Amino acid sequence: MEIQEAILSRRSIRKYTDKKISEELINKILKAAMFAPSAMNQQPWHFIVVDDNDLLKKLSIIHPYGKMLSDASFGIMVCGDEKLQLTKDYWPVDCSNATQNLLLSAHGFGLGAVWLGVYPREERMKDLKLFFQLPMHVHPFALISLGYPAEKKPMPSRFDPQRVHKNKW
Repeated sequence: MEIQEAILSRRSIRKYTDKKISEELINKILKAAMFAPSAMNQQPWHFIVVDDNDLLKKLSIIHPYGKMLSDASFGIMVCGDEKLQLTKDYWPVDCSNATQNLLLSAHGFGLGAVWLGVYPREERMKDLKLFFQLPMHVHPFALISLGYPAEKKPMPSRFDPQRVHKNKW
């Protein structure tokens, strides 16, 4: 799949088959996430990979929009580490880059995924910090649900020339 096609055709997929994703494929996706650009190349991220069905079911209840996690093959919690950043408050930007790489990589391998927002919602961050027993300097950023897709979504038209400004507003 070409990169432009991957970017334009990726959709949030919330329905999955019961086919399991291999550990090897998850590692390839995580490698893509870790190749994301970050401020001063500090890579202030950690990833918690969840493949335990009971934990995925609990996560589907903890996150208010995480119902699909109960049927997912994997969940990945993207976390930001304050101690790994040289530029204060850039970990959310860096984790966004890693999350987008993760989603595009999953799509490129034929997987379905959805980005479940965590940061900056304090209540979600608190609940997931407790659930995963994160250290104080590590913050939950995004929860990703992954599986082989059991749905296909059409590509909408999103390019809006009204949002493009040239040289000034």
